[in-house]
Amino acid sequence: MEGADPNEQWRTIDELARTSGVTVRNIRAYQSRGLLPPPQVKARTGYYGPGHAARLELIQDLQDEGVKLDTIKKLLDTTGGSTEQVVQFIRTVRELFAPEDRQLVQLGELAERYETTDVGVARRGVKMGLLRELGDDTYEEISPRLMNAAAELTGLGIPITRSLDVVEQLRKHADAVAKLYVDLFLGEIWQPFDASGRPDDQWPRVYETIERMRRISGEVMIAVLELAVAERVDVTFGRDIVRNVRTSSAPATAPDATEG
Repeated sequence: MEGADPNEQWRTIDELARTSGVTVRNIRAYQSRGLLPPPQVKARTGYYGPGHAARLELIQDLQDEGVKLDTIKKLLDTTGGSTEQVVQFIRTVRELFAPEDRQLVQLGELAERYETTDVGVARRGVKMGLLRELGDDTYEEISPRLMNAAAELTGLGIPITRSLDVVEQLRKHADAVAKLYVDLFLGEIWQPFDASGRPDDQWPRVYETIERMRRISGEVMIAVLELAVAERVDVTFGRDIVRNVRTSSAPATAPDATEG
């Protein structure tokens, strides 16, 4: 291939399909949707290099996790994912922010754990992205920590449906918080790095920065939550105390003169 590294392996679309396990039809579909860059053409034959294979593998990994193609395209477009380094970066970032080992669980186990026979609970868990249905009444827990927390709340006498209500609301707020941090990283770290041509010697700094931001974001969220809860407790219980004080200090109703 002209201008290509002779040590890199370039494949035709049929060879790429065979080695990747992705059909030729899907490879062409990914290209038409802008998910996969066009091949290099030589003698009217298209050839695909390691960058194509790496991106194709990432697309398959994300799809296996339930990520939609439109979302994958936005992810790749945001980072300008045209190199193996960028594909590896996306995979690394996802691993940093999704460190939990997923667990398999049976529907019966879920029913026992959350003290309910309502199969709608499992369906709701799938819809919320907490569970992934695998068939044969088997599910994959996307976040075992969240599922365990819900089980502990159930042990306190709080119905699982109520716990899911709370998680659903928290997820909406978390999405907004996540956007703030992602925008901060893109604007202050990634875009200057990208504009400079993504120097090879700066990649370690980018990885270190995203790792430190992951740690800092967690610490900030805990601190902000503790402040907010403390203030909310003060306000809520303060009102109750004031209300009770007013009630107890109110003058007693004079007895009816007709009584006795």
